[in-house]
Amino acid sequence: MQNNTQFVRDNEGYMVDPEDWNDNLARELAAEEGLELTEAYWPALRFMRDYWREHKIAPDVRHVIKYLAETHGYDKKQAKQELFDLFPYGYVKQACKIAGMQRPRGWSTG
Repeated sequence: MQNNTQFVRDNEGYMVDPEDWNDNLARELAAEEGLELTEAYWPALRFMRDYWREHKIAPDVRHVIKYLAETHGYDKKQAKQELFDLFPYGYVKQACKIAGMQRPRGWSTG
């Protein structure tokens, strides 16, 4: 990591303690994935963080899609496409890692 941010990851690269997450860390994690976080990314990431703070688990992708649909005036198909355009290697593999989630249990990393 370029800024020497201190945090612990599991053997798949997910954060062990989501409390260690911050915006700068998100930018570093995104860079590792070959992504540059523009304004388009932050609504999904902020929703995921808010959901985690309330429930202490990563939100299911359907919750993020519903949120994007409601806040951007998309239908669910458009919201799903937007999410996967932002995170082309998958919700769990990229979005959850960049949002500082622990690896969601029972989910594939695809």
